[in-house]
Amino acid sequence: MPTPIKKVLISDTLSPAAIAIFRERGIQADLRPELGKDKEALAAAIGEYDGLAVRSTTKVTAALLERARNLTVIGRAGIGVDTIDVPAATARGVIVMNTPHGNAVTTAEHAIALMLSLARQIPQADASTQAGRWEKNRFLGIELTAKTLGVIGCGNIGAIVADRGIGLRMRVVAYDPFLTPERAVALGVEKVELDELLRRADVITLHVPLTDKTRNILSAEALARTKPGVRIVNCARGGLVDEVALRAALESGHVAGAAFDVFTEEPAKDNVLFGHPNMVCTPHLGASTTEAQENVALQVAEQMSDYLLNGAIRNAVNFPSISAEEAPRLRPYVTLAEQLGSFLGQLTEAPIRGIRIVYEGEAAGLNTKALTAAAVTGALRPFLEGVNMVSAIEVARARGIQVETATRTAVEGPYASRLHLTVEAEDMPRDAAGTVFGDGRPRFVEIRGIALEAAVAPHMLYIRNADQPGFIGRFGTLMGEAGVNVATFHLGRDRPGGDAICFAAVDEPVSGDLLEAIEAIPQVKRARAVRF
Repeated sequence: MPTPIKKVLISDTLSPAAIAIFRERGIQADLRPELGKDKEALAAAIGEYDGLAVRSTTKVTAALLERARNLTVIGRAGIGVDTIDVPAATARGVIVMNTPHGNAVTTAEHAIALMLSLARQIPQADASTQAGRWEKNRFLGIELTAKTLGVIGCGNIGAIVADRGIGLRMRVVAYDPFLTPERAVALGVEKVELDELLRRADVITLHVPLTDKTRNILSAEALARTKPGVRIVNCARGGLVDEVALRAALESGHVAGAAFDVFTEEPAKDNVLFGHPNMVCTPHLGASTTEAQENVALQVAEQMSDYLLNGAIRNAVNFPSISAEEAPRLRPYVTLAEQLGSFLGQLTEAPIRGIRIVYEGEAAGLNTKALTAAAVTGALRPFLEGVNMVSAIEVARARGIQVETATRTAVEGPYASRLHLTVEAEDMPRDAAGTVFGDGRPRFVEIRGIALEAAVAPHMLYIRNADQPGFIGRFGTLMGEAGVNVATFHLGRDRPGGDAICFAAVDEPVSGDLLEAIEAIPQVKRARAVRF
């Protein structure tokens, strides 16, 4: 019986060259960009396809995935996967791929273009001139030479913006928790804390993902700490800046101007920033150049074709590069490595200098490259958008983060295998260890050198406390009063009356108020909510 032809639906506009790649490799590629704007029609059509290629218009929801009975891979021509329900795709065994580097130069150049437009009021001057008013004295701009450019987020795009700013003879300061001093020197930028950047920068440009830690990074309070007359550029993600507060700062004159390519709600048909004379807006054009569109389209077509035809996985955001033969044995260790990394990453607020993984016993004989990528992915993902198990090592290297591994045939403790992960941050190292039991489920077996055995759940509480009477009772009372059910409760200590830890699974997220109440327990030194 002949092998069925693989079918890919392209629901957003994609380069003809990308479509040709699919067809040259024997894959049926149907270009139907009208479906990206019609969720009902897309849901009706998706069932017959093995792959779905999208850009930013198509919304891949859990409901759509329910209808996608044959779907095995989603390819995003671009970096952002916020329009794709990745957990729902993962639950259904659908690989989600992106193209993380295809539009970096284009987005960086757009940020520079907006910065120049702000400095010389080019859009306003153009409108005035074409209206026949010739208001030469009205548009008094500023030179960028010798001004200070503040770059928030110095990854792939931010580093290119910094380089272009240096080319304009600007002084560049950068805030990025993952930017090492050595990498800053190589880029020619001065690494500073956020408050110093806000105080010194004449122009601020944002290049970070939208996460819980970066949402409203330019809040009303942060904007108030900026230099009077500052100009702000956002080509990264809507929601990084408090738009209402920015409008007020523009009205008062504290912020001299702003240029946005992204907005909290898109498409942005009505926004509080619209209409201000010192505001420049573009409709999410950061990746909209011929070169970028071509690059990401070709990349996604090649990646999807490789996966559909031979199972090769590249730039997947929800699965590592693992061969079919080793997958069954390796998969629980991949989960463990990512969980250990995610746990330590969520606890780390200072910049990370290095990540070290030691594989002991049976784990030393596994595909440690995939496990290392999983651990680094987990450690970086709380802060960086687009990090996946394929790109994690490269991302860490680009930021000057040293990744080290070691293998040992012997195992510390009563286990056949063990993974020990250490995250070296500027303030202190943090470490944890885990293993995989016979049931195939990962367990944490050590945190901060303290032994325990704990399976990981989606919502966990990590508490450091003194080993003294009263903690358990007060903790239980607080959880009961808040109506939060404790699913599992694991304790460990270094010695009687010494340092202790509690690692508890809860059935729902814990509020900030409840965390504060837990930290107020006399024996508690620190309480953190972590998610997996």
